Amino acid sequence: MAFQDLLDQIGSWGRCQILQMIFLMICNVTVYPHILLENFTAAVPGHRCWVPLLDNQTTISGNGTGILSQDALLRVSIPLDSNLKPDKCRRFTQPQWQLLQHNGTFSNTREPEPDTEPCVDGWVYDRSTFVSTTVTEWDLVCDSQPLNSVTRFLFMSGMVVGSIIFGHLTDKYGRKLILTWCLFQIAVADTCAAFAPAFFVYCILRFLSGMATLGVLSNNSMLIMEWTVPRYQALGMILVVSACSIGQMILGGLAFAIRNWCTLQLVMSVPLFLLSIISRWVLESARWLIISNKPKEALKVLQTAAHRNGVKNSGDFLTLEVLSSAVKEEMQVTQKKPSTRDLFHSPILRKRICLICFVRFATFMHLFGLSLHLQQLGSNVFLFQVLFGVVTLPANCVALLLLNHLGRRITQLLLMVLVGICILALIFVPQETQILRIVVATLGAGFSFAALTSCLSHGNELIPTIIRATVTGIAGIAGSLGSSLAPLFMILMVYYAPSPWIIYGACSILAGLAVLFLPETRNKPLPDSIQDLEDETKVSRKAKQEEAFIKVTKL
Repeated sequence: MAFQDLLDQIGSWGRCQILQMIFLMICNVTVYPHILLENFTAAVPGHRCWVPLLDNQTTISGNGTGILSQDALLRVSIPLDSNLKPDKCRRFTQPQWQLLQHNGTFSNTREPEPDTEPCVDGWVYDRSTFVSTTVTEWDLVCDSQPLNSVTRFLFMSGMVVGSIIFGHLTDKYGRKLILTWCLFQIAVADTCAAFAPAFFVYCILRFLSGMATLGVLSNNSMLIMEWTVPRYQALGMILVVSACSIGQMILGGLAFAIRNWCTLQLVMSVPLFLLSIISRWVLESARWLIISNKPKEALKVLQTAAHRNGVKNSGDFLTLEVLSSAVKEEMQVTQKKPSTRDLFHSPILRKRICLICFVRFATFMHLFGLSLHLQQLGSNVFLFQVLFGVVTLPANCVALLLLNHLGRRITQLLLMVLVGICILALIFVPQETQILRIVVATLGAGFSFAALTSCLSHGNELIPTIIRATVTGIAGIAGSLGSSLAPLFMILMVYYAPSPWIIYGACSILAGLAVLFLPETRNKPLPDSIQDLEDETKVSRKAKQEEAFIKVTKL
C-alpha cells in the first residue's frame, strides 16, 4: 500500500485535503435536504370539501333567527368522521338544517344518516401552517392521496437507478466528473420542478433529481476516503454525515420561514448551479487515476496537492519514475481490471458485498423511515426536522470515539441495536405524550445517523479501490431499496398501526448482528485490489493458526 507513503510526503492532512473536504461538506449540506424536501413541499394540510354556504362569500341566515356562525354552517354542510371531526373527503348533498337547534347549538338527536357526496367542487385547505404545497397545487388528497407517496417513492427509485448508472460511470470516468454532472443535474431538475405545469412532470423531475443525489453523496465520501490516511478516515466520514445533519437543520429553518413550496424548492436548488461550477477546483482521486492506469494524470494531481499543502520543490522527489516505482504493485492490477460480473467470483469479496448490502439496506430503511414521516411522529414537523439535525452532531462525535476505540464492528453492532430499541419503543409511547415521543424519536434519529456514519466508514474500508465505486453503487442500490420501501411500509399502518415500526426495528437489530461476520478495519490501510483481500485473509488465517499453536504449546 505504497500510496500511503506518497500521501505522507505531500501532506497527509494539509490545506489541500481540508479545503477540499470543506467544499464537499458544503455540497452535502446543500444536496442532502433534497431527499427530505417532501416533508414540507408535500405536507398534507388540514382540508375539507368546498361548500357554497361557507366558501362563496355569501351570508346565510337560518329561519330568520339571525346570521349563523362558521361552526354552525360547517355542521350543516360537512358530516362528522369517526373521530367526531369534520370529514375531509365528503359533504352533505343538501344543507342539513335539522342538525341545528334554534339556539344555534348542535343537536344530539339520532336521525337517519343524510346523503353525502365526494368533494365534487374541490377542497378548502388550512393555510395557517403551509401557504402552498404540492398537495394543494394538484389536490393530492382523499382518493388522490396515495399519489402523494408516489413522489417520495419515485425519488428513492431514482436513487436506485442512479446507484447503478453513476456507480459504473464513476469507476469509468472518475469521481470528479460525475460529481460535477450530478450537481448540475440536481440543480436543473429541482429548479424546473418548481415550475412544473403538471404533477406527472413534477414526478419525472424528482426522479431525475433522485438519480443524481446519491451520486453526489457517494462520490463525496469516496473522494474524502481516498485522499485521507487511515487514521483520519473515520473523522472524514463523521464530517460527511455531520454536514448532512447541518443540512437537515437548515432545511427545517428555511421551511419554517418559507411556507410556499415553489419558493422553498428554488431556494434549495439554485445554489447548486454555483457548486457545480466550483467543483472544477476539486482534485480527482489520485488512487483512482493510478488504478485506472493514468500515472501522468495521477502525478499532476499529486503535485497540485503538494503545492496547495505548501510542500516546496515537490517536483524533485515526486516524478513519474518515483510514482511508477512506488505504486508498481497497484499498476500491475490495472492490466486486468475486473468487470461487474467478476465481483462475485471471489468468495471473500462476494461475502463482503452481500453483508454490506444487507447492512446498508437496513440502515437506510430505518433512517428514512424516521426522516420521511415526520407527520407520523408529531404535529410540529419543523421542530422534528431541526431536532433530528441537532441530535446527530453529538451522536456523530460519540460514533467517532467508538469507531476509534471499540473498532468498526462493535460500534456498528451497538448503534444498530440502539436504533432498533428506540424504534420499537415508539410502539408503546402513546400519541398523547408528545414530549416523550419527541425524545424517543429524536434519540432514534441520532443513533440512526451515527449508525450510518459507521456503516459508510466500514463499508468503504472493506472494498478495494479498483472497484470501490462499483461496489458502492451496488450497496447504494440496496440502501435505496431500503429507503424506497420505507414509505411503502407505512401503508401497513392501515391494517396494523405498529407494523412499520416493528419492521424497521427488527431489521436494524438483525443488521447489527450481521456486521459481526465482517472483518475489523480500524487503522488498516485501504485495499487497492482484490488480490489485497486474498493476501489479507491469508495473513489473518496464518496469524490465528500461530496464535492457536502458541496457546496449545503453552498448555
